[in-house]
Amino acid sequence: MYTNALDLNNLGTAVGSTTRTNKGDSNTDPQAAQDRFLTLLVAQINSQDPLNPMDNAQMTTQMAQINTVSGIQQLNVTLKSMADQFGSLQSLQATSLIGRQALVEGNRLSFEGDRGHGALALGSPASQVVVDVIGTNGALIGSVDLGALPAGQHPFTWESAGVDPARVASFSIRATQAGQPVTATPLTRTPVTSVGFSSGAMNLQLQDGRSLRYDQVRAFM
Repeated sequence: MYTNALDLNNLGTAVGSTTRTNKGDSNTDPQAAQDRFLTLLVAQINSQDPLNPMDNAQMTTQMAQINTVSGIQQLNVTLKSMADQFGSLQSLQATSLIGRQALVEGNRLSFEGDRGHGALALGSPASQVVVDVIGTNGALIGSVDLGALPAGQHPFTWESAGVDPARVASFSIRATQAGQPVTATPLTRTPVTSVGFSSGAMNLQLQDGRSLRYDQVRAFM
């Protein structure tokens, strides 16, 4: 009885339990696939018609096919290993963020003693930037004149001069260029209390109660 060329599409099940190895899943292990191929190739050569043997082109094609299959399987193993390493690095990075200050959108000051810290982001250059500090009663209790600033993020500090931080509600920004208003986004500093993952994305739990994605944080301090 003579055999036809190998069918690599059924290589994973062609030899059943007679070619199982101890190197892992026989359907994904590249070495197991090569062993199955060689077993079938030897069986095919032994049973081929001596008057009509397999030509070199057929054998070369089959060898190229098994090398391709083996290469794809090895690539899958490598990619899985890289994904596992990336996951470990993400977890390590997440742990290091706990306790650090996250700079996010918000209009609250972060106090260290008599100093209130905040930041702002300008959409374009401004010739005059003033930060107004608003009390819990809605009244203005202080200002910080930052002068002219280029576009981008800028930190600032307000000297409270003994004002109780509990009396401070928020801050607002007045930014102009040649008398025209400039878009300004208030930014606040708040500690990261915990970190988690959802659908592969890193989420940060902040001390002010908010939960934000990692890409929503402007900077860490």
